[in-house]
Amino acid sequence: MSIRTTGAVASTHDSSAAVERRWMSVVFMQGEDADGVLDMIDKNGPEAAIRHLSEWDYGDETRDAALVNGYVYDEIPQSPTDRVVRDDSAGYGLTYNHHFGYASLLRHFDPVVEDARESVAPPARFGFDRQRSARRSAGLRL
Repeated sequence: MSIRTTGAVASTHDSSAAVERRWMSVVFMQGEDADGVLDMIDKNGPEAAIRHLSEWDYGDETRDAALVNGYVYDEIPQSPTDRVVRDDSAGYGLTYNHHFGYASLLRHFDPVVEDARESVAPPARFGFDRQRSARRSAGLRL
């Protein structure tokens, strides 16, 4: 398992990799929900927390939910006080903060490869494309 820990200021990949790799949120926990994960990090290390939180990753369903809800990022979101651990072999990034009591697991994906799948026709627009607009002879006057 390849683990890299970075700080908020450190940059760990070049600009070409940043364009190709996007990060999507798998799970975000805070407060009491995150306490168990933060304890796991203290006792067993961040690798154990990544394995545990990866159970919330449901593949395409997780990706689609992240895309729909806007939880897709060019870089792993982090504050200056966050700890970030990347597991390059598994494709996950873990962000956690003991002081603020949260933990977040993100997964990287390549949008070019993901978007190259078979295209799907857009859904019907409830017949709006067949309706004609009402004609106004004189237009709107004030």
